[in-house]
Amino acid sequence: MSKRIASKYKIDRRMGENIWGRPKSPVNRREYGPGQHGQRRQSHLSDFGIQLRAKQKLKGYYGNISEKQFRRIYAEAVRQRGDTSEKLIGLLECRLDAIVYRAKFVATVFASRQFVNHGHIKVNGKRVNIPSYRCKPGDVIEVREKSKQLAFVLEATQLAERDVPDYIDADHTKLSATYVRIPALSDVPYPVHMEPNLVVEYYSR
Repeated sequence: MSKRIASKYKIDRRMGENIWGRPKSPVNRREYGPGQHGQRRQSHLSDFGIQLRAKQKLKGYYGNISEKQFRRIYAEAVRQRGDTSEKLIGLLECRLDAIVYRAKFVATVFASRQFVNHGHIKVNGKRVNIPSYRCKPGDVIEVREKSKQLAFVLEATQLAERDVPDYIDADHTKLSATYVRIPALSDVPYPVHMEPNLVVEYYSR
């Protein structure tokens, strides 16, 4: 399984939010931070602290991407024309692991990264095992024929806790999906409020 399987919910508790909207999140029962001093920690944050938390939350949401990789995605967003925060979200959402997760082929973004890594996904008919692979509008993402009967895949497609967004056209009978377009921030179904503008401020210091 994913290397974060045992500790991923620490991200939830550190943020004090159920950032994936999962029913098993400990935040649903305990809204304070992890550790023996979690209930006594001060919640007053400086401007820098608010920006850092926004960055940690967004980075954590996409499977806790490494800082080096996340900074590289930000740098690419800066180079593109237009609103940097919108471009940042667009680049994160065009990652192959994000699309596999959005299409509900797997239950979590961590499982999505592992699923791609293990070679279960094809893009336009070719096997791709790089989670950060950047898809383009019109690309067809599908589960390999040999992997279509995996129990956790069939269970994930039936999950009622989230829907497939309209920028992905998913066919769960064929276990394939088309990446229709690059979404705007308002199109992305985050369970919690994300603030990519604060991420831009953090890196622009």
